[in-house]
Amino acid sequence: MKSIKFNSGFESVLSPLETDVIKVLWPDRKMRVRNIYEQLKPGRNVALSSIAVILDRLHQKGVVGRDVETGRGGIRYVYFPLKDRKQFEKSIVETTVNGLIDRFGVTAVSYFNERFKK
Repeated sequence: MKSIKFNSGFESVLSPLETDVIKVLWPDRKMRVRNIYEQLKPGRNVALSSIAVILDRLHQKGVVGRDVETGRGGIRYVYFPLKDRKQFEKSIVETTVNGLIDRFGVTAVSYFNERFKK
């Protein structure tokens, strides 16, 4: 029987670049796109526009929030995490467990009871 390999950590819900971006924003920092780009640039071959797109996706997914700043040249977004790392990890676990229960019902619940007996 073929085993199923699950991604570890955030990669199960976020792309590698999304993961790197959110890790830069923790702990509870507010940052502009350029600041995040400057931190990621030394370790990654990535464009500033790619970071902007990723942050917009993370905003649409409800992972980061953003404020609007006006300055020279127009408006800029300032991004911040909506949850700290622990809260985010907990939400991933909760979503995964609920998905398993929705999909497998009593079988999943029985498994959890067996697995986590004290």
